[in-house]
Amino acid sequence: MLYREAGQFKSSYIADSQIFPLRQDRIGFALLLAVAFLAVPWLASEYWFSAILIPFLVFALAALGLNILTGYAGQLSLGSAAFMAVGAYAAYNFQLRVEGIPIVLTLVLAGGCAAAVGVLFGLPSLRIKGFYLAVATLAAQFFVVWALTKFSWFSNESSSGVISVPRFDLFGLAINTPVRKYLFVLAIVCVMALLAKNLVRSSTGRAWMAVRDMDVAAEVIGIPLMRTKLTAFAVSSFFCGVAGALYAFCYLGSVEPDGFSLDLSFRILFMIIIGGVGSILGSFLGSAFILLLPILLDNLLPPLAALLHLPFTNATVSHIQMMVFGALIIFFLVVEPHGLARLWQIAKEKLRLWPFPH
Repeated sequence: MLYREAGQFKSSYIADSQIFPLRQDRIGFALLLAVAFLAVPWLASEYWFSAILIPFLVFALAALGLNILTGYAGQLSLGSAAFMAVGAYAAYNFQLRVEGIPIVLTLVLAGGCAAAVGVLFGLPSLRIKGFYLAVATLAAQFFVVWALTKFSWFSNESSSGVISVPRFDLFGLAINTPVRKYLFVLAIVCVMALLAKNLVRSSTGRAWMAVRDMDVAAEVIGIPLMRTKLTAFAVSSFFCGVAGALYAFCYLGSVEPDGFSLDLSFRILFMIIIGGVGSILGSFLGSAFILLLPILLDNLLPPLAALLHLPFTNATVSHIQMMVFGALIIFFLVVEPHGLARLWQIAKEKLRLWPFPH
């Protein structure tokens, strides 16, 4: 009964085009932000910040970037981790070589570098699509890792390519504690998620979706395919580049090229498949699911094995995690292709009609 739109009238185009058209959604989102910014810093432990909350936000931002490209523009990519690597190493070099550069400007420039690389490897999308495009973007994954390892200048003459990020501050305030890093990452992710939400609702987003649904028809009605596809690659790579910079500066502190492997690209792809392709919310739900499921299994399987007298080792738990991931991907592809975001949407629709039958 509480989740109804009865009595909520819209008398202008601006009111009709709000991101959250229902008052209940606006209140719920405001409460969620208040909890994230005000309550969590006081209640969460250092472990939660370092091992759960910060990586959740970073991977959600990376999944959001891939969702823009794959979910909204329909261009399949397997090079997300490579664009994250470009962003991480670009941010490191900007902080190292440009004295006094603000960290926000560093993130923007790192995202710009990743966007340039994304456009370069997005050029094959003008001629090929589908599985063949995925193979073409796979070249970015191997080329970027090879370049960062081969040319030691990117890692400040480190022979192994490993970098340790310098300390940084925001307007004179040192970002050197888990709480401050969490709040910094949360603010960046909120701003970029809002930017992505408005972008996919704009003419650019509508052009992406038109190309995704049928590129020939989109070209017939006047949508320039080259500009639309390359814009999708640029924006997606920008988001992944910023996520890579946050991954290095706020999560790990020290990264190496091999850390941005193909496995990481597949994890990000699994996030949008399970969370929901073509959904901003799905990027966050998929990131939370992929990140929290291994932690849940690590804490649940050993006691269960001891209770049932099963010889479970750490390797067995790891194998079970992979089996669960595979089974869930098949489940969502068959039963609910739109992922957790669609299930959440169905639940909201049922709440709006309850207690009346659907």
